[in-house]
Amino acid sequence: MKLSKIKGTRDILPQESEIFNKAENILRETMEKYGYKEIRTPIFELTELFIKGTGATTDLVNKEMYSFTDRGGRNISLRPEGTPSVIRAYLENNLHKKRLFQKFFYYGSMFRQENPQSGRLREFHQFGIESIGSQSPQIDAETIILGLEVLENMGLHNIELHLNNIGCEKCRPAYRKALKSFLEPKLDRFCSDCNRRFKTNILRVLDCKKKTCRQAIGDAPKTIDYLCPECAEHFAQVRNLLSKSNAHFILNPHLVRGLDYYTKTVYEFVSPVLGAQDAVGGGGRYDKMIESFDGPPIPAIGFACGMDRILLAARKQGTEKTEKKHPKCYIVTMDKASDEAGFLLLNKLRQEGFYCEKDFMGRSVKAQMKDANKLETQFVIIIGTDEVEKNEITLRKMQDGSQKRIPLSVKEIKKEITNEQ
Repeated sequence: MKLSKIKGTRDILPQESEIFNKAENILRETMEKYGYKEIRTPIFELTELFIKGTGATTDLVNKEMYSFTDRGGRNISLRPEGTPSVIRAYLENNLHKKRLFQKFFYYGSMFRQENPQSGRLREFHQFGIESIGSQSPQIDAETIILGLEVLENMGLHNIELHLNNIGCEKCRPAYRKALKSFLEPKLDRFCSDCNRRFKTNILRVLDCKKKTCRQAIGDAPKTIDYLCPECAEHFAQVRNLLSKSNAHFILNPHLVRGLDYYTKTVYEFVSPVLGAQDAVGGGGRYDKMIESFDGPPIPAIGFACGMDRILLAARKQGTEKTEKKHPKCYIVTMDKASDEAGFLLLNKLRQEGFYCEKDFMGRSVKAQMKDANKLETQFVIIIGTDEVEKNEITLRKMQDGSQKRIPLSVKEIKKEITNEQ
């Protein structure tokens, strides 16, 4: 049997890992500016957490979770998203008693057993934010502006912001009734999943991505036409704040997002270069989730973005940010004595903070120089029998091939290569 990676997973090799690292650094720098603190939760949780938090009727829970029974007889699931875990940690660790209003961000692997597509794998990398404790429309606007900025910083241009408000428990029943009256005569035009959603969670019919269903939705009733005064005022303020902040948005009356916990503001970040599967992230309010976890009535809002899809979009745009580093020095040695001296010098230079390399394969000087060129190193330190006897090195600047003899001294080498910067 040939061993290979499992379908829907991938290897992130060193060259691409450098791109991920750059994106992660940008993420942390942007989050720090906005005051969001990193939180890390377990990769697996009790399955009940996601059923209660995400919704028992969602495709994510019904079809996509990796769930299993452990040796203790507990039903465990690999996390398919981050929000329920963050809310569980917020309550379990009594963070709401220390300071009611708090802002978190997370980053890590998530798992969904869905059909793999370009940029959508079964193990994927996701970052997200959760702002907990405020009902203010300003926080809605802040999360959206933050999302747009972090995507821009990662190299995504021309991101479309799709925006909607899906109401609350007071105004949503009237909308559901109107939507049911609209959809019922047309059910034969919808897919089997939408027919099921019609009975279990009718709003999710609007979330179907199949072309025939999208066409059949057509001029379905709009959620914003059924908002109660509170939701309408909240949405008006969010739109006003975004407009005054130059955060351009597209009103998308059929945007509902795919999870049950959303209320009021919902939004998506869309990259036109990705084709049909164009969303790189999205989020919204979930003011009732904490109560559903037996916590106090605390409002919250957040979003999540797929790092894999962001980097794919940046690559398609030609704006992918790399962080490839090249060695400052490469130590070339000629025999056994000089090779030991080279190894000891290598460690001393690294202790001084320099990225240095040397050969560990006993190759010829020509092969070592070729390797130094391939690594695009700035300087080559040559140590041979003569250099060892005189306690010197030959320092070659690779850019122009110039070289000089200097003492085999970390202080002298550091002085030379620093002055050449």
